[in-house]
Amino acid sequence: MPQFRDGFVTSLKLGVVATLVSMFVGVPAALVLARGRFPGREAIQSLLLAPLIVPGIVAGAALYMFLIEVELASGVQVAMTFWGLAIAHSLIALPWTVRLITASLIGLDPQLKEAALTMGARPFAAFRLVTWPLIRPGVVAGALFAFIASFVDLEKSLFLVGPGVTTLPIVIVNYLEWSIDPTIAAVATVQIAIISAGLVLTDRYFKLARAF
Repeated sequence: MPQFRDGFVTSLKLGVVATLVSMFVGVPAALVLARGRFPGREAIQSLLLAPLIVPGIVAGAALYMFLIEVELASGVQVAMTFWGLAIAHSLIALPWTVRLITASLIGLDPQLKEAALTMGARPFAAFRLVTWPLIRPGVVAGALFAFIASFVDLEKSLFLVGPGVTTLPIVIVNYLEWSIDPTIAAVATVQIAIISAGLVLTDRYFKLARAF
């Protein structure tokens, strides 16, 4: 059905954008939080992890009101657009990347990087050759869980979807309001199969168990 296809494509695009944004922000943030000691560190960590704590309905309503205020101030429509949804889904995805990458860094012996620096490696080379290979499972796990959290989100998307911009979970809920038939079971099965295949393939090549 066209609505399920369009919803799937929108959810897929949102998942990719949210994952890329969460990686761009989450990797440096995790490096700073895991290795740095500075005033306000706990406050920043709590802020980055807040989307995991705040109920989805509350966060969705708050974000919707914030985007409306941005529209009133700038005159540019943000709510009920793809990019408004992308902002919300990036906030959903960010805590997963920060938490999993931070966990990988905490379990990493800092003396390994110090040894590389002592042997003459530059900081970026030490990160690329020593730190990155060791935390890569955590980065991949963070990206994967960020994508899944975005792909299956319902609560925040309820407030931000608009005409022509509807995610797959919203399409499923709307369809259930008027019809009860095996179509939903088939769509849910495909959704679960895609997520399961991603988990299995990623674990096969990156050993996600090492990230936990």
